[in-house]
Amino acid sequence: MELLMELSSKMTTNNYPVSQKRFAAAISSIPEAHVLAVDDSIVDRKLIEGLLKTSLYKVTAVDSALKALEFLGVRDGCSTSLRPNASQVNLIITDYCMPGMTGYDLLKAIKDSTALREIPVVVMSSENSPNRIESCLKEGAEEFLIKPVKISDVKRLWSYIRNPTKAPCSGSGETLGPSPICSKRKVGSLEGLQVKSNPESQPCLNGVIVA
Repeated sequence: MELLMELSSKMTTNNYPVSQKRFAAAISSIPEAHVLAVDDSIVDRKLIEGLLKTSLYKVTAVDSALKALEFLGVRDGCSTSLRPNASQVNLIITDYCMPGMTGYDLLKAIKDSTALREIPVVVMSSENSPNRIESCLKEGAEEFLIKPVKISDVKRLWSYIRNPTKAPCSGSGETLGPSPICSKRKVGSLEGLQVKSNPESQPCLNGVIVA
């Protein structure tokens, strides 16, 4: 994991570029990480799914928070008989604004469950709302990403991946290149809350601008 994070960091700097091939080789040396992606927008869902797969994550994508909970084996708020899927999910990334059950509601459901609370959750939104960001970070979200999500954001998720055979990864706390991101490791209150803006306005997939 340390090698992977080092290579990821170097790939986002101009001083010491590292090839995608070497990055892929490093990822292949560790167990495949399974990410559950949740977004009601088919365009955003396909984008994040593509970005995750480009970074060699295994991805399950669903279009609602309820389907995410169903995938994990939670029914009617009860998680006493979880499906095997739950133990195989290393991270959940969810949109904030969704009809019915929001990403914030999903985050609360995950963190309120003794069986699921150790799964890291990352929330993403196209709206840069300080109150929304603070609420999610206080509720236990690892990060709050401002859309459009980019490949550099996806690579950074490795610092939060839960290893199913070990204790959850605490992460290095480092950032890999510029991104529109808030982290609970850097933000303790609304006063200290900063959202970094990325000059790029279009999503990227493996270095290619997606229209």
